[in-house]
Amino acid sequence: MVYNHGMTEKPARIPVDSFCLAAVVSEMQAYVGGRVQGIRQPTETEVSLGLYAFGKEAMVLLSCHPVFARAHLATRRPSNQPQPPGFCQALRSRIEGAQVVSVRQVGFDRILEMEFVGAKGRHLLIAELMGKHSNLILVGEDDRIVSSAKSVGRSKSSRPILSGMAYARPPFPPRPSLLEASEGEDLRAFEGASPFLLRLIEAGGTSLDEVRRRVGEGSFQPVLAQGFGAYPESVSALGYSELSRTSISIALEQHFDAAVRQNEIETLRQSLLGQLRRVLLAREVSLTDLRHAVESGHKASQWQRSGELILAYGHSIQPGQGELAAWDYDGTEARIKLDPELDWKSNANRYFERARKAKSRLGTVQDQIARIDADRRALESLIVRIESEARLDVLEELREEARAKRWLSIQRPAAKEKEDRPYEGHRVRELLGPQGFTILYGENSESNDFLTLRVAKPNDYWLHVRGHVSAHVVIATRNKPESVSRETLEFAARIAVQNSAVKHSGYVPVDYTLKKHVRKPRGAPRGTALYTHEKTIHIES
Repeated sequence: MVYNHGMTEKPARIPVDSFCLAAVVSEMQAYVGGRVQGIRQPTETEVSLGLYAFGKEAMVLLSCHPVFARAHLATRRPSNQPQPPGFCQALRSRIEGAQVVSVRQVGFDRILEMEFVGAKGRHLLIAELMGKHSNLILVGEDDRIVSSAKSVGRSKSSRPILSGMAYARPPFPPRPSLLEASEGEDLRAFEGASPFLLRLIEAGGTSLDEVRRRVGEGSFQPVLAQGFGAYPESVSALGYSELSRTSISIALEQHFDAAVRQNEIETLRQSLLGQLRRVLLAREVSLTDLRHAVESGHKASQWQRSGELILAYGHSIQPGQGELAAWDYDGTEARIKLDPELDWKSNANRYFERARKAKSRLGTVQDQIARIDADRRALESLIVRIESEARLDVLEELREEARAKRWLSIQRPAAKEKEDRPYEGHRVRELLGPQGFTILYGENSESNDFLTLRVAKPNDYWLHVRGHVSAHVVIATRNKPESVSRETLEFAARIAVQNSAVKHSGYVPVDYTLKKHVRKPRGAPRGTALYTHEKTIHIES
């Protein structure tokens, strides 16, 4: 026999194969005749049965996890979910208090059957330990499925697993057991011949006769290869460093405790890094946009000059002209682009408006750059800490830190139709304010109405320049208005002033109140609002 399983391969995870399950079944025979005295389901894929037999207590752990499927005796009683799942309830209803009459392996396959007889009759609890197809199934006296850890619909499999259906074994081609094989035969044709076991036999770590003897006598030599798995026979011939254990169940428990915990750590780490890196990218994009806005602000004087030159040369500009060649104040030639569809006065006003907007935004933009850049640096620091952290409890603390800073997204039900633009297309703008609060403001009367009436929550702060036309400004308080500082209120008030008709009037009064004290009179024009319980803050414009 020649198998292409070269021994130069790097050690891989040791599977829970048929040989492993045979050793577990052998250990569980000590509890046949005992009774079930407690059933728990700590996760959707794990079930724990408490057994009492001949003055001894034991816990049996059965898992149909797609990666960590296993069965073994356990030393610890797991926690319960607050609300037991339906499968757990079915087990408690049918087999709690029942007697264990047999524990067996089906052939030499990765299927474990525990048979119980009690007040509700005879039941089989079947653990199919087959990777992503693993399942735990409770079958009644009529060989029909009572319940299962995973329901499999008719559309998903040719072998559906649904309550009330007749139980059928996995539809694999029938093969003789490896324990029936003879020397010289191709062992790969036999049931239970996992690639790992074949490699071990080929490497001389054991022999087919030895496997048969150990399964028949129930005598095993369990080992733990830390980081790789547990096995009922020495795996040193395959290059693993191993530790002897008195029980295959103890070896499996120790391995999976570490493996599941490491998986939780890596799952949490990758989840956090994925979300935080997306937020970091958003911050970097925002900084790029804001820096472009600063560049535009620095061009304000140039645009102002262009408007003035258009006015100075206006009477020489012909209708439909696309460019003006003029002499600047310092004697240099300037070429100014014109909109041929506009007259010279409108072209000049277009440049003046661009200059005005650039100047008005410059202060706010620079403040935003400082704030977002500080946020970006903090994000980068947290990402580095998460990448290097090896403890689950510390990663959970870092997750809470990220949540407190509102860097982690909150999962919401998917909308029926994805909006092409945020705020249903209304011109509502967002800014990052002090303390990490989101500041929203409308750019016209329609968006002001939408922001005040549709977006703002009752306990958000609402701001408006007193007695004058201005943007409606909202501080999203996350239902904690008492946590909003004076600095945040002044920042939001400054936004209201900069988007008002009195932005150049010296000290400008801005009223603020909670949104629940704001209303729009019936029939009033867009952007109109009445409010009470207000306080006033003065901003120097």
